[in-house]
Amino acid sequence: MTPPPVTLAIIGAGKRGEAYADYAKKHPDQLRVAAVAEPRKVLRERLANDHKLPPERCYDGYEAFAREPKLCDAVAICTQDRMHLAPVEALAPKGYAILLEKPLSHDPEECARIVACVRQHGNLFACCHVLLYTELTRKLRELLRGGVIGDIVSMQHLEPVAWWHQAHSFVRGNWRNSAESSFMLLSKSCHDIDWMRHIIDRPCRQVVSFGSLRHFKASEKPPGAADRCLECLPAIERQCPYSATKLYLDSFGRDWIIDYLNDVITAGNPTRESVRAVLASGPYGRCVYACDNDVVDHQTVMLECEGPVTATFTMTAFTPTMHRATRIFGTRGFIETDFVRIKVFDFLTERETVHDTAIEPDSSTAAVCHGGGDYHIMHAFVHAVATGDLSLIHSGPDETLASHRIVFAAEQSRREGRLIQLPQGC
Repeated sequence: MTPPPVTLAIIGAGKRGEAYADYAKKHPDQLRVAAVAEPRKVLRERLANDHKLPPERCYDGYEAFAREPKLCDAVAICTQDRMHLAPVEALAPKGYAILLEKPLSHDPEECARIVACVRQHGNLFACCHVLLYTELTRKLRELLRGGVIGDIVSMQHLEPVAWWHQAHSFVRGNWRNSAESSFMLLSKSCHDIDWMRHIIDRPCRQVVSFGSLRHFKASEKPPGAADRCLECLPAIERQCPYSATKLYLDSFGRDWIIDYLNDVITAGNPTRESVRAVLASGPYGRCVYACDNDVVDHQTVMLECEGPVTATFTMTAFTPTMHRATRIFGTRGFIETDFVRIKVFDFLTERETVHDTAIEPDSSTAAVCHGGGDYHIMHAFVHAVATGDLSLIHSGPDETLASHRIVFAAEQSRREGRLIQLPQGC
């Protein structure tokens, strides 16, 4: 007899909530969206329409949803970085399985409280460190555990943010200011540090980090540039790669990434007129050199793990749109991957073997971000809720808290200019 689908409430119906809910469209036999809690009416109604939710299952916030008796099997908490603790503490006692968008929280004490809460109430829990769930990660772990390059000695990992993404999200957007969201390494790259820890598979002992806000600041503003791109002199605006006019209007309707961004900035109502109105008066129309941003635009983290294994991580805004890139150096070989193909060079045979983990164009995961990670974390979470089998969950509370501690220590190192020793268990 086929079991009924897992039922899920979406808490926060922005792009991340929408992405996880999409799994129910592809697999209605496995997952059904049962409710939505979202203060923005247009996003709440859009998700409700997509999943045919009745009005009584649409809430203007997690508080109203939490006042109800337990309505479904699980919740996906996809609120902003600083809005995770309260819904976890409200919903965990009711017995919901919890899928929590990364990071756990902007604050290390809140991170510990979240983990303590789900431990106390025995909730099935997974953090959305989606990189752990890709086919690339699965294959890479299989190769490394099989000893294809001997023992890991060192690793290099690059997170290429892309110039337009930095301008959109981390200069003009929701994650621009650490006091309003969180610092850059946490908001953008905590799952990269978590992924490195997962691949190296050894406790981290100490960390040091360097980085700064190099470019997106007032001192870099071109002479004569206006504070808003629509008001800038054409001769200056045309020469700026970060122009909001260029980014949001020039490619309107002709590029899926720009369509996605325009949907975000207009809260689900993208037309040329609505985009222009947002750029005329909203945060996304500001000159990148005249914003209230303070998060770094480049950062390097160096880790020493048991083994010893050394690892470096670089996050930088100043790249084209490209995949992450990793090099792993072993005692018997070398691995290089662009997060699609894995190239293994064997020192003994001097031969290279290539493993292609690309998603097939017609695959149900093809339209999903993070190399299929969004899809596969939902597959793992739904399977765990349905069966109680946690073997596919790689981002449980303890693992996630350990990698977050590394991220907080790295930021402390960057700010204080010193090496930080890590507590046991990281």
